[in-house]
Amino acid sequence: MSNYPLSYKLSWLPRFLKPSLGGDRNGFAAPAATLMVPGPTQTVRLAFIGDLSAVANRTVPECDPAIAALLASADLVVGNCESPIVERPSAVAGTRLGTHHAMSERFLADSLAAVGIARDRLVLSLANNHVLDQGVAGFDETVAALKRLGIRTIGTAAGGPVQHQAAGPLTIGFAAFTLWRNADEAEFRARISMAGDPAEWPLGILADVDLLCAVPHWDWEFRHFPRPATRALARRLAGYG
Repeated sequence: MSNYPLSYKLSWLPRFLKPSLGGDRNGFAAPAATLMVPGPTQTVRLAFIGDLSAVANRTVPECDPAIAALLASADLVVGNCESPIVERPSAVAGTRLGTHHAMSERFLADSLAAVGIARDRLVLSLANNHVLDQGVAGFDETVAALKRLGIRTIGTAAGGPVQHQAAGPLTIGFAAFTLWRNADEAEFRARISMAGDPAEWPLGILADVDLLCAVPHWDWEFRHFPRPATRALARRLAGYG
């Protein structure tokens, strides 16, 4: 049911043991830095983190005090909820082997406290390939758990391709999406956004947005450089603003 190409699936274990060094830095050149003139009248501090997951380690993480202080100072922290939040995994064997993700509500709450992230300043994307690892019921349980914890979410199909979230005095439009899934396509697309191409977004979707921010879940693991298709999509997103 996964949409990963067979060639990638076959290469996963070898690349896990020996990541690919293929590719180069072409296309990574950043535009020259420019100052906003006149300067902005309102500013916010955003912090971005990676995957929140309990696959590799189920103990609460330790965090460098400087990183915790940085996260605590942010108006908004944005991350990816890579593991479904369930009390009892339905995919028991896969969860034990690590092929299926799962974490408890207690683990998430304790981890956030350990790294200094306030729940009311956190936004988590559900747009990733593992979000249905514990089935539709596990997805529903995840949404309910995050609501109980007071954590905002993005990346759901119901919310549309660009979802508005307040950060201090500003409104930010988050385009959170995944290019990959590990579940049936119809079942997955009914719940999770895969709308990564801005050309397909409805007209007027950016009205009343002060800042547009893409939160993609893309490319392949265990490779040092992104594939050409990923770079091309990044350029399209940047060109869209």
